[in-house]
Amino acid sequence: MVVTKDTIIGDVVEADPGVAPVLMNAGLHCLGCAMASGETIEEACYVHGMDCETLVNEINAYFSNQQ
Repeated sequence: MVVTKDTIIGDVVEADPGVAPVLMNAGLHCLGCAMASGETIEEACYVHGMDCETLVNEINAYFSNQQ
C-alpha cells in the first residue's frame, strides 16, 4: 500500500492493523473513534498539529518493510 495525505486513516488500518503503533506513536491515539475511520491523514495531522509529510513517510516506510 502506498499512502498519501489524502488516504483515509480507516483504510490504512484496515489494510494492515499492524500499522496502529506507527499512528499511535505519532500522536494519533484515537484510532477507534468515529472520526478517525473517515478522516484523511492530512485532516488528522491538521487537527493534532502534526507534520503530515513526516507521518506519511513513516507509514509508507512501515508498509515498505512489510513486503
